[in-house]
Order: sequence, then C-alpha cells, then structure tokens
Amino acid sequence: MRSILLSAAILLISAPAAAQRSIEFEPLALPETGNVVVAVAEGETLSGLAARLNERTGGALAAAATEAGFTGAERETLTLYGMRPYARIDLIGLGTGEWNRLAAEDFGGTAATLNNGASGTDVNILWDGDTEAARVAFGFLLGDYRFDRYLEDRLDRSTLSSVTVLSNDAAAGASFNNDLKHLANSIYLARDLASEPGNVVYPQSFIDRVREHFRGLGNVNIEVLDERDLARLGMGAHLGVGGGSERPPRLLIIEYEGGGDEPPVVLAGKGVTFDTGGVSLKDNENMWRMKGDMAGAAIVSATVLAAARREAPLNVVALAALAENMPSGSAIRPGDVLTSMSGKTIEISSTDAEGRLVLSDAVHYGQVEYSPEVLINVATLTGSVYRALGDTYAGMFSRHDELAKRLREAAAAAGEPAWRLPLDDIHFELIESDVADVINGGIPGAGASIGASFIGSFVAEDQAWAHFDIASVDYMERPLPTVPVGFSAWGIRMLDEYLRRHHEITP
Repeated sequence: MRSILLSAAILLISAPAAAQRSIEFEPLALPETGNVVVAVAEGETLSGLAARLNERTGGALAAAATEAGFTGAERETLTLYGMRPYARIDLIGLGTGEWNRLAAEDFGGTAATLNNGASGTDVNILWDGDTEAARVAFGFLLGDYRFDRYLEDRLDRSTLSSVTVLSNDAAAGASFNNDLKHLANSIYLARDLASEPGNVVYPQSFIDRVREHFRGLGNVNIEVLDERDLARLGMGAHLGVGGGSERPPRLLIIEYEGGGDEPPVVLAGKGVTFDTGGVSLKDNENMWRMKGDMAGAAIVSATVLAAARREAPLNVVALAALAENMPSGSAIRPGDVLTSMSGKTIEISSTDAEGRLVLSDAVHYGQVEYSPEVLINVATLTGSVYRALGDTYAGMFSRHDELAKRLREAAAAAGEPAWRLPLDDIHFELIESDVADVINGGIPGAGASIGASFIGSFVAEDQAWAHFDIASVDYMERPLPTVPVGFSAWGIRMLDEYLRRHHEITP
C-alpha cells in the first residue's frame, strides 16, 4: 500500500495540471464550415474579413450584429449561432487602436475564453494583419489556461476541438512553435506551481517538478543547496524562515549558458511555498492564497526555462529561495536576531516579513557567486503594493535609472505594466535597528518601499539591481483576455522581453 501511495504522490508532483491545446497555422482563407472567430474594428459597418464573412452568410451576419448593437469596441464580443454555412461566428472588437502585438494577444486570449473546446467543433481564427499571427496563438494559449486537475468533471484535454489560425503571416508557424509556444509553456508551469496546494508543492517537490521540465535541455546546469549547504554558507536568514517546518528549506540554482563568456543576468525569486506568517500568525481569511507565496521563485525558474527551450543566446541564472514558513517550537520568534550570509545581522520584528529574509541571502549569493551584469528579484512581498497600485501594476524599485527605464519599457511592451515606486535614503534609514544591523519590518507607512530597502541593503550600491513586488498582480480576481481568474504568473513575459532586448548576444 505504501508503494502505491508513493507512486500516486510522485504523479501529482510531476504531472502538469493542463496541457496546451495544439494550434495549427494555415494561409488566410474563409473556412467552409465550423466555428469562426474574427476581429472587428470599431465602426458602424463590418469591414475586412468580417465583411467577407457577411457576404458568405448572405448578409445575415451584419443584420444580426446590428440587431445586437455590436459596435466593435475594444474587447466587446458577440457570439452568433446558425450563421449558415457556419455553426457559429464569434465577433471580437479591437476598438479603434492599432492591430499590434498586444491587440493580437488579447484577441487570441478572448477567442480562447469564448471557445474552451468542449463543443468539439473545430475553431478557425481569422487574423487580418500581415504580422503578429503567432501572437494570436500565444494569446489563445494564455487565455485557454485552466487549473482543474482536482475537479471530477474537468475537461478531457485529449478530446478538445482543434484550433487553426488563418492569416497572411507566413512566418507565424515557425515563430510560434520555435519560440512563443515555449514561453506559454513556461507560464503554464508557473501558474500550475502557484495554484497547487501546499501539501503538494513544498521546497523539495517544487524542485522535482521544475527539474523535470528542464530534462534534456542543453546548456543547463541545476544545483540544489539543502539545509546543510545553507548552514555551511552562513545563510541564517533563509534557514530561519524554514526552521519551523518539517520540510526543510532549499535554494534551487538553475544556470543557462547560451551567451558565451558574457556575465549573466541573475534572477532571484521568493519561494515561500506556504506562508502561515510563522509565530506572527496571519488571520485565517484568505490564508489559502499563501500557497502561491512562491510565485517569485516559479516566475524566475520559468523565465530561464523559456530561454533554454528557445536556445536564447544569453546567460541567465535563476535562484529560487524555497522555504515553508510554519509556527512550531523550532520557528524563529519576534525579537530574534539572525545572521545572514553577508554577515549583516537582522532583528526580527515580525516572522510574517519572511520573503525579504530568504531573498537577503539569495541576492547576496547571486552577487558573490556570479558577479552578474544585472540582478533582478521578484517577490509577492507586501500588501502595501496592492494598496498603492491596485491590480493593474506591479511595483518596481531600483537605484539605477537606466535599468528601471529599460525594465518599465519591457513591461509595457509585454503587457505586464510596472510602476516605479520610491526607494530613497529615508527608507534605508527606517530599517536601522537598535540591536542589529537592520530590522525586517514593523515600520509604519511605505511598506512596499521599506521591503525593497531591506532587500536592497544586501545589494552592493554599484550592482545594477531591481526589485519587483508582484503582490498586487500575482492573483487576478477579474479575468483579462490572457489571464484567467487565479494565479497569473505575472512577470515572465516582462522578464523575457527585457532579456531579448538587452542581453541576447549578436551571433
């Protein structure tokens, strides 16, 4: 019986929650039958492909759209059945803006939300632009994501209808299959990891699942530091967070070397696989979401996975600082003093300010081990960032203006906007402690900036560094075309775009 239970546990750890739907590409032509999805520019009459579909339906499409009051406004949708010869036509409004990359992704994501594949009827997506058809397919996959592995009535992915993108973009198939499909797969992985319950994903099982996704990829080296290694290196902050759990902490190191002798970009992610708050116990309301407090670690790991799968010409390292924050007799207490790898001592004000602790050791390790060109960390760090920015922006902090500019531009281009928040001398002064070098919290006001300054105090001032607080955007209560309700994996598209723009070497 024990072997059967063990086998079942291994399957839960290694199996993905949802496989991607297969997407084919064909030259632009009106299909003869099936489901048809078409983008419509805002206006009084149907134009372009929608006008051609209207002719095929003998004018029934325009009549039905007019009767329904459909205008083509951005993200407006209209589903019509029995538009012979088609079983169904979906109209998706693109508004009056450009049919650019983000519009293509949103169009594809909206198409997925309208067609989950359960009907079994083939879905034909028409795209009128000469480029960006691969982005339509990419957006479709992002919008098609669902985490339903624990539902008895979940969709059988093997029986879902086929999806075909028809366009004049001859390069779409290669661009999607050799690149964007891998990026979507990486986003799926990060969403899966954050969505899994804490009894399934914990430090070691996180490592097992991520390692499986890297199996067989070239130029990749994976190393795991266990609790003995962390102690040997003096990572007292990281060990302190994981000290209350029966599941010991880990530091997962993923190195991808596709850029020759160039110094790497190091990405460090907070990986608290479940956060009770420790002795400073959280309220029960919404504590279940703390299974996703490892989103930063999932995002940086998945970003490297996307680079490795597309064989990107760059060097990048992910550091996933993994721990489970639990209350017990061996847990740290408020008032304790920890010694970090850097030698800097930390007074514990709250054991619920734990993400900055694991990152303090991770960012120091990243600097001394790799001498990176750029160091970026990602964390679900503070509730303050949500109160400042809502669920539209992630918070970005940096002492380096040019890096902040580049990252904000990449975030906007990728459709994952970030807003730079203050990080000034006053924030570093506020974390000075009377009994140690720094204190980890308990300072009123400017919580997101104080959290950033704590991590920044472990980063050399001449090291190009940025901190992203994604607690505002890691879980979406309202769906977006490419982000269903749930854990978003915000940051992978932004980091991927930044790496492409600024760190890929020219052959």
